[in-house]
Amino acid sequence: MIGTGINFVNFKKKYKKKKIHRELNRLIKENNPIIKSLSKEYKDNFDKKKISKYKKYSNFRLLGMGGSSLGAQSIYSFLKKKINKNFYFIDNLQPKKNKNNKKFVNLIISKSGNTIETITNTNILLKRNDKNIFITENKKNYLYLLANRLKAEVIHHNNFIGGRYSVLSEVGMLPAELMGLKSKDFRQFNSLIKNKNFINHLINNVSSTLYFVKQKKFNSVIINYDERSENLFKWYQQLVAESLGKKSKGLLPIVSNMPKDNHSVMQLYLDGFKNNFYTFFIVNEGKSEKIKSKNILHSHEFLKNKNLSEIISAQKKATEIVFKRKKIPFRSFEINNRSEKNLGKLFCFFILETILLGRLLNLNPFDQPAVELIKKETRKILS
Repeated sequence: MIGTGINFVNFKKKYKKKKIHRELNRLIKENNPIIKSLSKEYKDNFDKKKISKYKKYSNFRLLGMGGSSLGAQSIYSFLKKKINKNFYFIDNLQPKKNKNNKKFVNLIISKSGNTIETITNTNILLKRNDKNIFITENKKNYLYLLANRLKAEVIHHNNFIGGRYSVLSEVGMLPAELMGLKSKDFRQFNSLIKNKNFINHLINNVSSTLYFVKQKKFNSVIINYDERSENLFKWYQQLVAESLGKKSKGLLPIVSNMPKDNHSVMQLYLDGFKNNFYTFFIVNEGKSEKIKSKNILHSHEFLKNKNLSEIISAQKKATEIVFKRKKIPFRSFEINNRSEKNLGKLFCFFILETILLGRLLNLNPFDQPAVELIKKETRKILS
């Protein structure tokens, strides 16, 4: 179990555990701003009282790319039933103009303040009567200067926390607060590092992943049985791919949504090439839509009195049984309730996992040099 509320079954393979333990201790002790952002001691660069005036609004629009948006999207989707606000995420160059004259609070997020897509969307979408909050580095970049011209609120983006690691900094926690959630409840690092089960699971998980890499298994397939966690795994996909995809190394995270994908790619997962390893993920829902038993034919009486959650859970268990039988490597997360705390534990686990994997593969998990090449070439073409 990864703390209360999350049941976890790890991979069976183990590899270089002592070395991982040493690296984890080193990471915890060093003065790393990313690790600090996971803890309760982190001080957000916004004043809760000051931003409370925006909570009276119902409609929010977040403009940002990659890690500037994916963390907040994960939170909004995963905890949607607790949120009474409408959030819209503009994270590509295909914005739709607002035709119903809603009044928005716009959150414009870019660490560098010079992200072309965010600048473009801001130019197209911002209206005179909107309220605007900019989150960007405390430098005279494009968005910082624009915010000053618009006399908008500016929240300083922590210079030392890259976008994909920023979900528990102001980048994710300011939107969370505006959603009516408690940012302090997401930061579970302090209790988790004192939890022997969490530490053991983390080390064993990294150990197994290193073993798979050694065996040339590079595809990390997420078998996701929770529709509202799709954005969480899009966030995870960026985190892993951008942090570890360097020097001809890396892992390719593939998000596979179930049970839909049972009818497309599952055949390949079971009988195709063997360079994949898998993560099963499900959230146990207390209530869900129930089968109309009187309309069920005799041949399928086993469906009577069942709800959607029971059917999905049965499909997950059946798939795990088949995977075990075929000796296909997998781990399994089972979330017992949707809460800020449980989501915070998952963020913490995946971030620590990724940083440790990067260091043990002799990679810098914090940069993305190849992506910068495309940014430079795009600017040349447009100039």
